[in-house]
Amino acid sequence: MGGNYYGQLGNGNTTSKCLPIQTVGLSHVTMVSAGDQYSLALKADGTVWAWGKNNYGQLGDGSTIDKLNPVQVSGLSQITMIVAGYEHSLALKADGTVWAWGYNFYGQLGDGTTTSKNSPIQVNTLSNVSKISVGFGYNLALKEDGSAWAWGYNYIGQLGDGTRSNRYNPVQIKGLSNVIKLVAGGSRSIALKDDGSAWAWGSNHFGMLGDGTITHSNLPVRVNRLSHVIMLSTKQSHSLALKNDGTIWTWGGHNSYGQLGYEITSKKTIPVQVCGLSNVCTIAAGFYHGLALKNDGTVWAWGYNSSGSLGDGNYTNKSKLVQVDGLSCIASLTVGSFHSLALKNDGTVWSWGYNDHGELGNGTTSNKSSPVQVEGLSQVTILAGGRYHSLALKDDSTVWSWGNNDYGQLGYGTYINKTNPVQVDGLSNVVNIAAGANHSIAL
Repeated sequence: MGGNYYGQLGNGNTTSKCLPIQTVGLSHVTMVSAGDQYSLALKADGTVWAWGKNNYGQLGDGSTIDKLNPVQVSGLSQITMIVAGYEHSLALKADGTVWAWGYNFYGQLGDGTTTSKNSPIQVNTLSNVSKISVGFGYNLALKEDGSAWAWGYNYIGQLGDGTRSNRYNPVQIKGLSNVIKLVAGGSRSIALKDDGSAWAWGSNHFGMLGDGTITHSNLPVRVNRLSHVIMLSTKQSHSLALKNDGTIWTWGGHNSYGQLGYEITSKKTIPVQVCGLSNVCTIAAGFYHGLALKNDGTVWAWGYNSSGSLGDGNYTNKSKLVQVDGLSCIASLTVGSFHSLALKNDGTVWSWGYNDHGELGNGTTSNKSSPVQVEGLSQVTILAGGRYHSLALKDDSTVWSWGNNDYGQLGYGTYINKTNPVQVDGLSNVVNIAAGANHSIAL
């Protein structure tokens, strides 16, 4: 459901839809990925299918003509992972090779040229790859030996090879080994090593690299003060890390709202511990606020609070930790831009914060500074938060939605906002959900 100008819904026409529609001719899908106005799907048989915008050949079908129905990407089999970038696509094969197609102005296809391709080509010199990640005009690959490789756009050092020259073939990221996770952002990259250390490179405007400076780096720098990291979360220009001792550390950003969890409002170029927190099992970052779920099922918050996003009973920004009012036995958290959702062990859903579009699901459009129960929902297993709308998956495999509906993202047949949950029409046997800024996805 949603916008369909280029046929990105894959239903044979270009009419936008406010109800879920099945993508034509696809079954046995195991993975999907959405690029800029186009989509990719990986089937259980290892083939890849694509539809939507195709101006640079990003659909990989040998043409540059938009497709209203899924077409098979040419010549690919035994694929295990797909990633749709802005206007180029990547696929990882079971043999550890990487294949690319689409826009190639920065060399992001990795074939030694800057010529766009409308059919997949093998990325040069890469083998034994286990994971791939796509940034804006560049890519990262993690090999089975723990080494990290990059290629494409490099204007600010996001390839980590010691230069700011675009790379048309993969180059090894210098000084990194034993990597277990790679994340390509817009213009900065982060790696987590098996010793629990975090490393970053690229843009550092707000101290996002966490190395004590605001100097961009074309080589990986170790994020200061961090060890034994088990989870990373990034949002806007700041980052959060969860350590295996249950403590949370934050860095970057301007901290005007206290989103780093300490009192000085200037940016922080090295990680600082969020005071008073321990035994944390999950973290979530909103636009300018943070949430933490502790092992005891309580929820804690800090940062921007003008809309009640912290759930502590008032609307004052907090640079110090506050407990979210009245919540216990919480199983999971999710955040939108300025609203928050919590799922309790009993399957009920609770919400607080910004509510101008009804995204709290309590029948009103008034902001709430303390949690309220989302009306009429029980037996929920998964939550997802969009910019101003919310989704829930129930244990009967039905999907429910509420909040902003300007683009039909609630999926119930109109474009009218809903302040209470409504069932998404025509969906059953759903196993997972995701919410984008203004669209929704169900698998």
